[in-house]
Amino acid sequence: MSSPCDPEHAPAGDVGAALMMIDSRLKAVHDGRSGTDAEQQALTDQFAVSLGPRGADDLLDGACTLIYMFMQWLRMAYEDHGKDVVECVVPNVVATMRMMPRSVRPEAIPTMAGLLVAAGTGLSPSLWRKQYGDWTMDEMNPLEATAFLLAEHINRLTDDRDFATRMITEALTRADEA
Repeated sequence: MSSPCDPEHAPAGDVGAALMMIDSRLKAVHDGRSGTDAEQQALTDQFAVSLGPRGADDLLDGACTLIYMFMQWLRMAYEDHGKDVVECVVPNVVATMRMMPRSVRPEAIPTMAGLLVAAGTGLSPSLWRKQYGDWTMDEMNPLEATAFLLAEHINRLTDDRDFATRMITEALTRADEA
């Protein structure tokens, strides 16, 4: 039976912009700039304002699409080793978020865990979240952190700092060619 949260019913959003933001964070961390400096935050804020309401919704959907794609890749990778993606990934991401109290408020962590479980079981994170109302401003940093942590998890598994970004870029290129 089809679920109203099946990815086929979800908008993909602006995956390119979401990937650009995550890749920028990954590069900053690997360059030793783990905190957000004032200049980077100003540019991020300016970018967010320039999107307008529709663009912001597209960016949110794009971030959820990234989370879905990352979790599907991780699901296949863990299944190849006889492991469950929810069991292996969700506790790791939750534990890491708990160590980030300035970026991720504790009350947002259960929502992000639910988002990961939804994506790991083949549901659209966007549609899963929509069941519970609109996104809140307090969920923006946790959503970005979730996508970032998944990308970093993939990069560590593959021992390649750019693997997650390259994987999505290649998928977008194939989609454009089709």
